[in-house]
Amino acid sequence: MNTTELDNKKVVLGMSGGVDSTAAALILMEQGYDVTGLYFDVFGKGENSAEKAKEAADKLGIPLVYRDISKQFKSKVITYFYNEYASGRTPNPCTMCNKTVKFNVLLEEADKLGCRYIATGHYADTLKMPDSDDVVIKLCSNIKKDQSYMLWRLGQDELRRVIFPLKDFTSKEDIRDILRNKGFANAEIKDSQEICFIANDDYISFLTEDMGMKPKAGKFVDKFGNTLGMHQGIIRYTVGQRKGLGVTFGKPVFVTEIDAENNEIVLGDNEDLFKKEIISSNNSFCTSHKYFGMPLTGKIRYAAKFSPCVLEHMEDGRIKTVFEEPQRAPTPGQSIVWYFEDIMIGGGIIDKI
Repeated sequence: MNTTELDNKKVVLGMSGGVDSTAAALILMEQGYDVTGLYFDVFGKGENSAEKAKEAADKLGIPLVYRDISKQFKSKVITYFYNEYASGRTPNPCTMCNKTVKFNVLLEEADKLGCRYIATGHYADTLKMPDSDDVVIKLCSNIKKDQSYMLWRLGQDELRRVIFPLKDFTSKEDIRDILRNKGFANAEIKDSQEICFIANDDYISFLTEDMGMKPKAGKFVDKFGNTLGMHQGIIRYTVGQRKGLGVTFGKPVFVTEIDAENNEIVLGDNEDLFKKEIISSNNSFCTSHKYFGMPLTGKIRYAAKFSPCVLEHMEDGRIKTVFEEPQRAPTPGQSIVWYFEDIMIGGGIIDKI
């Protein structure tokens, strides 16, 4: 849709009924926006959080659109999640959902309602590049809460229309105070769990009981292929894991590799986990400039520290990230995300170490 036909004061906001999205709605309203809330039902069951979103929207005095996105969510996110674990990889479903489901649905609803903007409660900021029409994601004021890592798949279609109302907040308590001062009962709601579609973060039960996966026992081996014991299925392990292996060796040992083809888990020492060169596929950049050969920083997981690195082209189209300092336990399936100073420029899926 031609965005010049859209209303610059209208915005569709993803609303869960939690603290962040409710505060985001209040901030947008104070800035003069006409806000419509959009609730994503990933299960198609109208679960309890839908009622929380409705209660918050009613108190705000804004309309709330309910969208059953369970089919898209299952085909794009849950199937991906299942297949990655079955392949011996550790997926990052939020990055997939943001690009293929959540922001797509927000844009669809915005176009339908004539809204120029979309918004979410992510802790991130945006910046228009001075030498082009490109918009990039910028680190938010609260670096500890910054969620730019989760948004690396987004492109210009999304970035040119998104608003992140929480970008300037440095404390979650300040955000809760916004709701307390307005008398919102949801001001004390605890932060949401790590993976929205998995109860209590128990992904093993989800895969085996809900999805019917039947993990097969196999061998623990060392890096030379010597058998060390038996594992209970590759989905139960991730690179870097030490606890819960079910076997003891008289010294700490760690999962250093998962070989899905041979159904084997490779164990080694802590020093075996540190790598300087990481290869990624399914790479995506937010702008037309790719920053190859330039001094960047990178993160190999959401909670990792920013670490200096350089990107190199590979003949097969993948990208090699070369870090100045070895990174501990880069994990196939997880996202590697790159930054130029304080802007997030893109990322990829860790493919090989």
